[in-house]
Amino acid sequence: MAGSLGSGLVRIAVFFDGGYFDEVSRYYKYAHKRRARLSLEGIHRFIRAKVAECERTERVYCHIVESHYFRGRFSAKDASAAGKLEDQAAFDDVLIRAGIVQHYMPMRTTGGDRREAGIDVWLALEAFDMAVQKRCDVCALVVCDSDYVPLVRKLNAIGVRTMVLGWDFAYAYEDQGIERSRETRTSRALMEVCTYPLQMSKLINEAPEADADINGLFVGGAE
Repeated sequence: MAGSLGSGLVRIAVFFDGGYFDEVSRYYKYAHKRRARLSLEGIHRFIRAKVAECERTERVYCHIVESHYFRGRFSAKDASAAGKLEDQAAFDDVLIRAGIVQHYMPMRTTGGDRREAGIDVWLALEAFDMAVQKRCDVCALVVCDSDYVPLVRKLNAIGVRTMVLGWDFAYAYEDQGIERSRETRTSRALMEVCTYPLQMSKLINEAPEADADINGLFVGGAE
């Protein structure tokens, strides 16, 4: 392992499941004491720090060489009708500033509901293709589903280390006057098969108030 020797560049590729990232970000904004959204650039910095720690090298040798964001997307017409077109464009700007490549797939209508389809397959194909071409040493995944277990196993087989940023949380909310609850858990199988599993909820909740890496995960936290 190159990184374990404390010398040589450690190339990191980051892959975001956009729907999952948005759910976690909303949780911290509206249901957690942090009251702030996740920062994409802050996550990049955090990943570099953790890779350096796990690879037993200096942060200066750990660099994100590519970062990709995958999500289902409403058409401009539908987004405009829902009053979301400006928000959609604004988030594109955030991704661009963070140096993240956007991968969007049209939302599909199933039983009257519009939902994502095929995002996990697309993400897995792009990640595996990059690894096969030997363009990264560590693949960092912001995902939670067990659907990604085969990808991680394949990456392990070709010698690419994997890091999974996973969150576990539950909260109550009100929907049209009705009290509801929501729970998100990261697949245990996924965390067990990856090289560097990061239990993000625990790391955030147990961090000292002055922890710069943790505070930097949130918009405004690095200031």
